[in-house]
Amino acid sequence: MWDSGPAVVLSAANVPEPSGLGRIRLVQLYRIGSLVIGVLLLAAFAQTGMALYENERARSVLIDQVDQAALEQSKLSAAIAAQDSAIREYALDGGQDRLAEYHAAVQQETASVARIRQVLDGVAGSGSVVRHLDSTAGDTQTWRAAFADQVAAGPGGRSLLPDQSREARRLLNRARDDMEPLQSGIAELHDRTVATLRSRARTTLWSTGGALALVVLVSLALAMLIRRTVLTPVSTLTERVRAVAQGDFAHPLDVPGPSEINELAVIIDAMRDRIIEEWRASVAQTNRLDAQTEELRRSNAELEQFAYVASHDLQEPLRKVASFCQMIERRYGDRLDDRGLQYIEFAVDGAKRMQALINDLLAFSRVGRVSSVDDAVDLNEVARQALGNLAALREETGAEVDVGDLPRVSGDRAQFVRLFQNLVGNAIKFRRPDEPPRVVVDARRAGDEWEFRCADNGIGIEPRHADRIFLIFQRLHPRDEYTGTGIGLALCKKIVEYHGGRIWLDTDDPDRTDGADAAGTTFRWTLPVQPDLEPEPEPAPEPEPETQTRPEPESDDGGKHA
Repeated sequence: MWDSGPAVVLSAANVPEPSGLGRIRLVQLYRIGSLVIGVLLLAAFAQTGMALYENERARSVLIDQVDQAALEQSKLSAAIAAQDSAIREYALDGGQDRLAEYHAAVQQETASVARIRQVLDGVAGSGSVVRHLDSTAGDTQTWRAAFADQVAAGPGGRSLLPDQSREARRLLNRARDDMEPLQSGIAELHDRTVATLRSRARTTLWSTGGALALVVLVSLALAMLIRRTVLTPVSTLTERVRAVAQGDFAHPLDVPGPSEINELAVIIDAMRDRIIEEWRASVAQTNRLDAQTEELRRSNAELEQFAYVASHDLQEPLRKVASFCQMIERRYGDRLDDRGLQYIEFAVDGAKRMQALINDLLAFSRVGRVSSVDDAVDLNEVARQALGNLAALREETGAEVDVGDLPRVSGDRAQFVRLFQNLVGNAIKFRRPDEPPRVVVDARRAGDEWEFRCADNGIGIEPRHADRIFLIFQRLHPRDEYTGTGIGLALCKKIVEYHGGRIWLDTDDPDRTDGADAAGTTFRWTLPVQPDLEPEPEPAPEPEPETQTRPEPESDDGGKHA
């Protein structure tokens, strides 16, 4: 990542104005085009909708009105013929069936006349048809009044008078003569309605075709417009930007087209210039950083060499001081008083503590620098080795250490041994005087991490010291109460964090080793899960106590307990 100072922000203040100030903007172009296209499409769709409406209206007039009138005219003609036949037969034989047929035919005539009037109401050109209908209805009514109703009112089975029969035939023929212009008028009305329907169908067809053609033309126009105003300029800009990306930093980016595309090209061009400037500055800074890194690497190597030399050079005079003080005590002990012997004891103790402090500081500085990382470290073996190193302390205090099933992880085996040894050693060291120490070490899977626990039944730590105890040289007790250098927990924290985990004091652990009333201390720490390692290793057996003397842990927890 380049780091040449403050971040570069391309704003209106440092981006040059586009050269094509007279170019039309896409917003204006598409706004005008959308308005024109919308008006054209709206007009086309309105015309098509009106044509469809008129076509449906003409079809409804033909089917629901004119055709219905023609059907009722046929029924009217049949009803008049049925009246004449029924009333004459009734006059000859006097049958009541004939009389019923006559009255039914009269009702059918009345219904057909009313239906024709109803369906032809509002139909253009239907006035003459209605007048012929009125003439026919009037003639049939005259015929019934002068002949048919009189015959129906009298008894049947009697012969009609010749004059009466001729008058009845004349009136009926006049009604039938009126039926012909009625039928011709309905036929003419039907023909006109069919012609109107065909005309409106053609109009609908042409309107629909015109609307579809307009949609196609609009689509083509939009495609050409987008190609000319967007696709072609963007493609040109892409080619020129690609040329710049391939190393031709002097390639021009001026692109013909709308104002927005030209502004984008100008902004990209300005960004290219700033990137080149920043790149040149970053190259110079990278060279400086490389030189500083090399100097820091050399300085670290010198410091590491100095740490080794200093630790050995400091330990030699300390060993000599302690050795000669002990020799003075052995040779001249009978000549020294109690205070002199106490002074010698103070000197020997101080030299030993100084030597332990140097060793712990050297171990603390080595974490993360001098390490041998293994792909699969069996923490059960690590725990057994740490407990073996603490065998003398465990035997002296009667400590019970319960180690659960521990996983395999990736890391430095020696640092893991130091981690377990420091934590278990602190748990044993800071014990309660009235009962032997009991320590539990186990682990559980928590997502992508292993969470470990080291719990004891010791004197405990106040929660307010939860962060302080992990600082180097921080002690919570005087040195005469508990020995140590104050580096132990700081070293544990550095080891855990180096391996990608974290460590903390659990101030509210429900799983105490000696019930809920015990004070005790619980430390928890995490290590990453290695997917390619075995998630559940075989349980490790409890190590047998060793009789030989082992050294105590190299450091304590920095004054663990409050």
